[in-house]
Amino acid sequence: MSSPFPGMDPCLEQPELWSDFHGNLAPEIQARLNPLIQPRYFARLTPYVTYEEVEIGTVRGIRPDLGIWERAPTSGLPGASVATLTPAPVERSVPLEVPLILNRIEIRSVGSQQLVTVIEILSPVNKRPGHEAYHEYRRKRRDLLRTHVNLVEIDFLRAGDRLPLETPVPAAPYYVVLARASRRPKVEVWPIQLTDRLPVVPIPLLEPDQDASIDLAAAFSAIYDRCAYASQIDYTQPPPSPRLSPEEALWLGGLLHRPTPGEPDVCG
Repeated sequence: MSSPFPGMDPCLEQPELWSDFHGNLAPEIQARLNPLIQPRYFARLTPYVTYEEVEIGTVRGIRPDLGIWERAPTSGLPGASVATLTPAPVERSVPLEVPLILNRIEIRSVGSQQLVTVIEILSPVNKRPGHEAYHEYRRKRRDLLRTHVNLVEIDFLRAGDRLPLETPVPAAPYYVVLARASRRPKVEVWPIQLTDRLPVVPIPLLEPDQDASIDLAAAFSAIYDRCAYASQIDYTQPPPSPRLSPEEALWLGGLLHRPTPGEPDVCG
């Protein structure tokens, strides 16, 4: 079963689905690019780790990296005195952080392994002011824009801070931005509405080689079917926050069941 949305499915933005979708989109793009860019180039995944703060009590299945083992009690060394421990009068909690592994796609030339193009798929932490991944990504982005590397940014998240551009672009829930090294400071922008099919985006290579391309709609459909998202989403519920604009809500009303007052504002 395919998604009822013609393009990006906003119900995939709910946290319990987004990490799975993000983790599948990067290798799907890599797999589609490699047959197109060989034998002169290759695309590979480059993981990086950030940390996500979670509420105690909401964490499931976390395995610590460090174990503390208790020795069996002993009688102590001969002649040693034993002090009575003073119980701590106060107990509090420190923020609990779990590792979050994200992937970017790097296109490199065969042989020299020159970095040619970076494809970034933004995650919620990249758009959350105050998070270390927010500041780290902006630093990485600034460094790339100072080089001869092409940068493709895929933002399939309505929430969070948008990445800075010098002049405003048409309002849209989703964007793809291409910063070609040969054209900077000009960039190409694809504003994507909920009603739009996802675009076919050019992927620059080294001159004089022609661009490759990635059909984001085909990549999305393959992931959606393979990962059985239709079985995990209740489309009678509206998408997660932020709330849709009046125009988007009106359009959605003709596509999906419109929630009555009191229904949760999230896809189930």
